[in-house]
Amino acid sequence: MTARVFKGGEFLIAETGKDELFTPEDFTDEQKQIGQTTEQFVANEVLPVREEIEHQQFEHVVHLMKRCGELGLLMIDVPEEYGGLELDKATSMLAAENISGSGSFSVAYSAHTGIGTLPLVYYGTEEQKKKYLEKLVTGEWIAAYCLTEPDSGSDALGAKATATLSADGSHYLLNGTKQFTTNGSIASLYTIFAKVDKEHFTAFLVERGFEGVSVGPEEKKMGIKGSSTTQVILDNAKVPVQNVLGEIGKGHKIAFNVLNVGRFKLGAAVTGAAKGALADGIKYANLRKQFGRTIGSFGAIKEKIADMTSAVFAAESMVYRLAGLIDQRLATIPRDTPNYYDVYQRAIEEYAMECAVAKVFCSEVLAFVADEVVQIHGGYGFVQEYPAERYYRDERINRIFEGTNEINRLLVPGTLLARAMKGEIPLQQEALKAFESLMTPSFEELDDSVPFAAEKALLAGLKQAFLVLAGSAAQKFQAAVKEEQEVLLAVADVVINIFAIESAVLRGEKMLPSLSPARRDAVQAAVKTFTFNAGENCAAAARKAAYYIEEGDALALMLSGIRRFTKYDATGLLQQKRKLADAALEAERYLF
Repeated sequence: MTARVFKGGEFLIAETGKDELFTPEDFTDEQKQIGQTTEQFVANEVLPVREEIEHQQFEHVVHLMKRCGELGLLMIDVPEEYGGLELDKATSMLAAENISGSGSFSVAYSAHTGIGTLPLVYYGTEEQKKKYLEKLVTGEWIAAYCLTEPDSGSDALGAKATATLSADGSHYLLNGTKQFTTNGSIASLYTIFAKVDKEHFTAFLVERGFEGVSVGPEEKKMGIKGSSTTQVILDNAKVPVQNVLGEIGKGHKIAFNVLNVGRFKLGAAVTGAAKGALADGIKYANLRKQFGRTIGSFGAIKEKIADMTSAVFAAESMVYRLAGLIDQRLATIPRDTPNYYDVYQRAIEEYAMECAVAKVFCSEVLAFVADEVVQIHGGYGFVQEYPAERYYRDERINRIFEGTNEINRLLVPGTLLARAMKGEIPLQQEALKAFESLMTPSFEELDDSVPFAAEKALLAGLKQAFLVLAGSAAQKFQAAVKEEQEVLLAVADVVINIFAIESAVLRGEKMLPSLSPARRDAVQAAVKTFTFNAGENCAAAARKAAYYIEEGDALALMLSGIRRFTKYDATGLLQQKRKLADAALEAERYLF
């Protein structure tokens, strides 16, 4: 039977079965081997020189990138005809997750393999690919992506860099400054965006050695100190016309479509970092003694460990669920399809909202974990001798780059409403049904024989709450809703938590039959703990949105519905948290 291919955003209005979800338990032996290779590379080759990298001895980064090339870790997303492996997104995310233990080096790796290389893969001409891709997949050259400018960050299309065709038509002269370029001082190839004739936003492949290209000094950063971050300065930089990437005036397609994968890959990387930070926090809790006992034996610390473990479980579940969604859709595109990468990009763009959700949710899980790990360490978490301090500094950037979390949150309801207006998703019809349910109290009883029945009932209610809120906002504000950012941000938080809860619940349900009793208990505890925490966050966001949208009787009705839709029976929560924490403390690592 052919597997169902879900549309982007469809999870909000359609039921997903556990067997329609890709999870880490589905990894093939080949995928596991790539994950292990990456993990061993980090442990054996990166960590021994991590301190030197943190002090910006970038020769180590350059050498290690070549080693990545030798190990095949730069080839995963590149077609075979150009020296790549062209593996699936699940494998790409697994490599990104496992490289994250390398700290700052992972930033160089992710920028190179993601936004550095993919524009060329997706939009390059045959000649451009033959000229540059082999150098990139071997690590001979390192790639960088130059979009941000001193006066244009989130407003990428407001860039001021210009490109002017030379009199003889042989090259463009690029002028301007690009800001916060990852790999800036070590890259040999930059993807640079500039406006042809100050109007047509266009991408260019620019070699480091081209006349007029120079690199500014390293930025003095709060964290990820071992990654190169510089300005790239263009002073009549001579770029051959053959190095225009894609079409003139279509640079926005490259910029934004590649960022979808970048956001997704960031979600995987920060999830891996959260696992590492959590493990260090647990180990410290088992070692540190106060009042004659290890601090891990105290309820205050156990609760932190349970909350962190369950949040990482949800993040991991979300990342690989999304990998499965994308891979399943990409698998429907024959490789000999004309304009294959145009169709390929549209397939990924289908899940632009889910990519934004993964970026926001997973980066904020890492922020939560890093903060709690510092707290578990107490005063020692504030000194550089312990890794907690570095986790805390390094995590902060993840909520800023690849689009700030605010921009990504706004993208979530914005994408949904735009697709609804085009008739691509029946949001309006489903919202009308949800409004009817406001007037019709439900007296359905939970079927205790169904795994996670209470969690599934909550999910169904949360989806109804979202539809009521989205429908009300669209009806009240109409086309001006895009200016109601406070409303959109609150609605986005409802969507994000729904996707996270559902990913955790369905993965848990899928795992249960094959687990030992102890493992089954841990999974059930993780799902209940996360569902309670995320459900509370969802309810708070829904109430806030209701207050922003309505007033009077309409508000009272909506709040009454939200109370009903967000009801969750979390009986036994404390016992479940303690059980989860005890299992994590015994394992001294992330459990799943």
